[in-house]
Amino acid sequence: MDKLDLAALWDAYRDLLTDTQKEICDMYFNLDLTVSEIADEKDVSRQAVSECVNACKKELASLEETLGFVKRLSESDKEKADLVAALRASEEKYGDGLPGAFRAELEGILDRYSDKD
Repeated sequence: MDKLDLAALWDAYRDLLTDTQKEICDMYFNLDLTVSEIADEKDVSRQAVSECVNACKKELASLEETLGFVKRLSESDKEKADLVAALRASEEKYGDGLPGAFRAELEGILDRYSDKD
């Protein structure tokens, strides 16, 4: 699992981890502290920190495998981008030939969903 995949899983499922897992993994993933630095900060062994981080990675992957939220969100984002591209192409092709109300609605949709990500 690469860092971007892990970041997406973290964003989606972190609230389902224990408080200790969240704290240690936040220090590791987001604050970029080493296992040794976290162990010193939390007054635990490096092994305990390492085991916690590895358990979190497994738990996040397991949650995704079970729930599939990140995958569905990614697919939804792609579908939204495809739809926006199709609407933009229609606007360019038929622009002035579209009825006024429909053209205004189309422009509103494009404004809402274009370049927001």
